[in-house]
Amino acid sequence: MIDLRAQAHGDIHARAVNLGILASGTGTILSAIIDSGLAVSVVVLDRECGAMGVAERSGIPVELIERSDFGASFDRREYTMRVLEALRSYSVDLVAMAGFGTVLAPEAYRADSGYPGKILNTHPALLPAFKGWHAVEEALAAGVAVTGCTVHIATETVDDGPVLAQEQVPILPGDNLESLHERIKVVERRLYPQVIAQFMAGDFEHSTNTLQQATSTPLSDMLGPSGRDQEVLGRARAGGLGTGRIG
Repeated sequence: MIDLRAQAHGDIHARAVNLGILASGTGTILSAIIDSGLAVSVVVLDRECGAMGVAERSGIPVELIERSDFGASFDRREYTMRVLEALRSYSVDLVAMAGFGTVLAPEAYRADSGYPGKILNTHPALLPAFKGWHAVEEALAAGVAVTGCTVHIATETVDDGPVLAQEQVPILPGDNLESLHERIKVVERRLYPQVIAQFMAGDFEHSTNTLQQATSTPLSDMLGPSGRDQEVLGRARAGGLGTGRIG
């Protein structure tokens, strides 16, 4: 088995790192990364969105590689090649997804792309539970007591790959999609820049802070003893949760 963390760190930590961001949304995670003091070389967007203004106000170059086709005819490989070309043109070493709404083709994660083990992602759930675009909604519907966020190395399988850090967020009485998602985002805005910085420094494995590194919170810890919770646990272990997908 290839150790993606070792493969990435081998040629990142010895020099200054050019960080590229892939974004599609309002730019709140991008803002958190910038506000943390991390230098961003380029922001690549798949659509016009709030992240464009965030980048421009910070003087960061923006590459808009607009996706116009959301149907079955979408050429994912060709689009991915354009994204990789943009990243390489800014000599990007490490990529952080910040709410990027297009699933990249497998070529993005292969050795000849230049980015095997070097694309990070943040996900609003405690993976492996609730994969996909509707993770917060599904956590609420499942009736679990705790959800959270996960920072992981992205692979060609959506919301998979080695977990770098997780933090729990309790689901409170009266929570709805908006209130729960916002509390998860508060954690993401703090946790994600921390993990990116550690990954860039090459000392992530040796960090002594309180991040839950290279671990995954057992789904059983999220669930209570009820029959409904045990049903959720069984489905998750069988891969039956998290069917919502980004495109």
